[in-house]
Amino acid sequence: MAFRGLRDADPLDTSILVLQDRHRSHLVDIEQFHEVLHPRQQMRAFLSMWRMDPHIRPYVIRAGFYGIYRLGHIIIDWPLITSLVERWRPETHTFHVPVGEMTITLQDVAVILGLRIDGAAVTGTCVLDVAGLCGELLGVIPPDEALRGSAISIRWLCQQLSTPAPDADEVALQRSARGFILALIGSFLFADKKGVHVHLCFLPLLRDLTQTSSYSWGGAVLAHTYRELCRASLDRKRSISGCITLIQ
Repeated sequence: MAFRGLRDADPLDTSILVLQDRHRSHLVDIEQFHEVLHPRQQMRAFLSMWRMDPHIRPYVIRAGFYGIYRLGHIIIDWPLITSLVERWRPETHTFHVPVGEMTITLQDVAVILGLRIDGAAVTGTCVLDVAGLCGELLGVIPPDEALRGSAISIRWLCQQLSTPAPDADEVALQRSARGFILALIGSFLFADKKGVHVHLCFLPLLRDLTQTSSYSWGGAVLAHTYRELCRASLDRKRSISGCITLIQ
């Protein structure tokens, strides 16, 4: 794909890149948009708020999410992320740079995040019995103020489940582990634009923690990251969510 120059991301041929008139690079080129994207990832806040209890570590490891926790908070270079978004093309799902095209692959996800990239699809329903599901799998029922639709407050999860009782049995420890993994998902892997709630559609996949690692979490994270890159690259978007560490 030919471009106008090293500093100009506008393509010479728009027969394939048909969204150019809506693309961030076009708005920058005509000097109508120069804002750096705003962060929407709350991993640092999550790690400072919720220290993993040693008793739930085996369950987190078994579920396949311990590598994400070990990765920790990485400082994000937001001008770099903004520049990459300006080079991202929704039509091809690739970054168009002076040396050619490049993209984020499943291998990148496996190496960087340590998530499984094969296995069953991460899918389910968004129509949920919130009280019944949370009561069964978390042992607590969230009040209305802790909910936003079918999404639950990460802070509320922390307040309820971050400190298991010293004599907690296996059922209680598994519930605490589910809460921790759910909050980790919402803070890092599938963060929304505010990063303070996580959708409960992921909770049924944590029902049996011995089977949770059989899902292709890496594939789901990559698909979500592609979608967020596409959204951020169009129509004067001022923020980007999702797993930003994977982009950097």
